[in-house]
Amino acid sequence: MKRIVAAVLTGGLLLSAGCSAQDDEKSVPASAATPQNPSLKPISVRVAAGALADAPFDQPRDVRAPEGWTVTVWARVPKARLLAWAPDGRLLVSRPKSGDVIALTPGEEDTAPAQSTLLGGLTQPHGLAFDGDTLYVAESDQLTAYTYADGTATGERVVAGDLPDAKSPELGGAYAHALKSVAVGEDKSLYISVGSTGNVSVEDRDATPERASILRVPPQGGELQTYATGVRNGTGLAIDPDGGVWTAVNHRDNVGYPHDDDYDGDGESDQGEVMQEYVNDHPMEQLAKLTPGRELGWPYCNPDPDLKAGAFAYTNRPFVSDIQLNPDGSKLDCAKLPPTEQGFGAHSAPLGLAFGAAGSYGEGALVGVHGSWNRKPPRAPEVSFFAWRDGTLGEQQTLLTGFQLEDGSRWGRPVAAVEGPDKALYVSDDYAGAIYRVTTG
Repeated sequence: MKRIVAAVLTGGLLLSAGCSAQDDEKSVPASAATPQNPSLKPISVRVAAGALADAPFDQPRDVRAPEGWTVTVWARVPKARLLAWAPDGRLLVSRPKSGDVIALTPGEEDTAPAQSTLLGGLTQPHGLAFDGDTLYVAESDQLTAYTYADGTATGERVVAGDLPDAKSPELGGAYAHALKSVAVGEDKSLYISVGSTGNVSVEDRDATPERASILRVPPQGGELQTYATGVRNGTGLAIDPDGGVWTAVNHRDNVGYPHDDDYDGDGESDQGEVMQEYVNDHPMEQLAKLTPGRELGWPYCNPDPDLKAGAFAYTNRPFVSDIQLNPDGSKLDCAKLPPTEQGFGAHSAPLGLAFGAAGSYGEGALVGVHGSWNRKPPRAPEVSFFAWRDGTLGEQQTLLTGFQLEDGSRWGRPVAAVEGPDKALYVSDDYAGAIYRVTTG
């Protein structure tokens, strides 16, 4: 059997056994091609001459998309992450590594937008959200509000300060999932994702404020409240058409086999073993609807995609106890946790989450899927869609893929997708340094 060396620390950060989906520059081992979806057709990415055609678009690039769709390199924004449309029709782009928020002002059709720096000198700005003319920016250490008008953001005020990040004294400079996201609730509550400090850092659950959680700021302001727990890295955070709060979660790495049976066929029990062939597909990444007090299990309970050996499903999936941290269920009774509404294959790394329309697919959740960093073969990046029907989300569908080549190398990694005022989709790609405009026929 193929083993993975892993260690579990309960009194300190675990950084060697698993890394963050924010680690953009990992080498990618060879793999088979991106799985083919028969409803998708190969199309060439359109790109104008000049600066837009710098690498990786200095050679032809193809993606797979629904028939009749087009994909155009609309802008080049290095390390582009999350997106938000401003009330005046500008598209805002966060760049944590640069500490700024870029404003893209659309021009005439088929021309690149004008770029300007809306905000600079920030601490890892990531999540962006509007409530009328109020812009919220989730930095790694605080949630900040601005008054937005005519392409300017003024009147800076801290809504929630002292959020945990690598500068927090007790963390000693180590924080694997420091980037925060933000969403504005139907009642004007603010929701903030706070990731775990490591792969299985159990001390996060006892921290103040609680890490690996979704925090809430009441509509009138005031102290932070813990809204949901056991959320390893809920980078995707959005409000559905009915006002429900959803998160897309990057789950753990190097999980041990939980069952007392022979997984690999060598005649011996594999319980507790960390095997690449099991890790490849476990645990699934969660797409969950949150309610006050919702528990998503990490690190004691893992969402389980298994129908039977080699057969997986991702809708309304139960949990299985983590064999390394919760073998007898004494830390958390996994059987009592509500099943996870939807999910992705293990190590997909879902990042941006937004609700909107995707052409003939209708209304639903749009998710930028970054692709795995340590799966063998690697899970491919894509833009995913979950149809919104009867107050919940349907199964995962692929809208855009083809960013990963036959040898496992990649030329792009989508982060987020949002619907634009023109009904096109706009997709950020921090690996290619691009914003794509996708027309949906």
